[in-house]
Amino acid sequence: MTATKLQEKTVTRRRSSRGRTPSGKPNPIDVHVGGRVRLRRTLLGMSQEKLGEALGLTFQQVQKYERGANRIGASRLFDLSRVLDVPVSFFFDDMSGEVEQLSPRLMSGLTEEPATFEADPMTKRETLELVRAYYRIIDPQVRKRVLDLARALGGSGDAA
Repeated sequence: MTATKLQEKTVTRRRSSRGRTPSGKPNPIDVHVGGRVRLRRTLLGMSQEKLGEALGLTFQQVQKYERGANRIGASRLFDLSRVLDVPVSFFFDDMSGEVEQLSPRLMSGLTEEPATFEADPMTKRETLELVRAYYRIIDPQVRKRVLDLARALGGSGDAA
C-alpha cells in the first residue's frame, strides 16, 4: 500500500466519529436514549441480564446501551420498545432542547466543544429507588402523607 493511500485511510478513519462528540465522548442524545432504557428497565424491576436475554444480548451490551457508549440502531430500538412495553417515542421523551441541538447532523460542523451534559434526575438510581419504595406503600392515605412530606421538605409549596 502506498503512503498516500495509507494517509487517505487514516484521514477517513479520523473523520468517522460514529456519532460521538469531537472530544470522543458519547453523543448526549445516545446517553439520553440509554438513560430512558435504564429508567424503564429499572421501573419494571428488570435486571440488565433479563433484558439482555429478551433481546439476545449480554448484560454488558445492555450496559453499553444504557451508558450511551454504544448507539442503539432502529431495529434494536424497536425490540426494546416491545420488551419494555413502551412506544419508541418514549426513549426520546423529556429530551431538553439543549440535548436535541447536539444531534450528529448538527454536530458535523461544530468547531467548539459542546456544552456539558447533565444527567436527568429521573434516571438516577436514588430517584428510581424512591419511586419504587413509594409505590410499595399499600395504604393510599400513608402514601399521600409521604408525598405531602416530600413536597414540604422540598419546598414545592404544593402540599395540601
